[in-house]
Amino acid sequence: MQPLPDMLNEPVSMGTTLVAIQCKDGVVLAADSRTTAGSYIVNRVSNKITQITDYIYCCRSGAASDSEIFAEAVSYQLDLYEREMGQQATVRTAANVLRGLCYEYRDRIQASLICAGWDPQGGGQVYSVARGGSLVQQQMALSGSGSVYIMGYMDSQYKPDMTKEECAELCLRAIALAMKRDAASGGVCRLVIITKDRVEKRTIPNDQLPQF
Repeated sequence: MQPLPDMLNEPVSMGTTLVAIQCKDGVVLAADSRTTAGSYIVNRVSNKITQITDYIYCCRSGAASDSEIFAEAVSYQLDLYEREMGQQATVRTAANVLRGLCYEYRDRIQASLICAGWDPQGGGQVYSVARGGSLVQQQMALSGSGSVYIMGYMDSQYKPDMTKEECAELCLRAIALAMKRDAASGGVCRLVIITKDRVEKRTIPNDQLPQF
């Protein structure tokens, strides 16, 4: 039996392009779906946008196992919180729990996350949680290896008063642009649109993405 190639012994990583933006109605999250181990594509259609509560989601980049276990831990803690308090957890609470985990395990993880959602107190909110435990609230957050290719585009196109559909189209174009340049980004584009009334999920196949 032949040994596995060295690339298959490397940890599964989400090179990734992640986008989360605040819109007039709530927030829009977007991500590609490619995960890799070294230069080998291990999954073409992974889901990098994980549900935390009914109205809070997080985008995950970095080591897949690290970010997945963090998302599961936060989901569990907030489920207990909502049961005990009898009310919906806020987006800031979720982001702070993520921040605490990232800080506590900062020397042992390779992951960064974007926490976004809607709550009655703050409306639509986007928080960037870095590997070292820093927490920053932003109107627009980008993460992953593909984000460097679209920062200028997003800065020039994004406006805070955009509708959810305008933001969804902007995110879709940004992800498609990143896929063109970043070898670690690819597959389908997943969108999650969160407003006070509903959470809408969309999956756009690669052959239906904007062409440039």
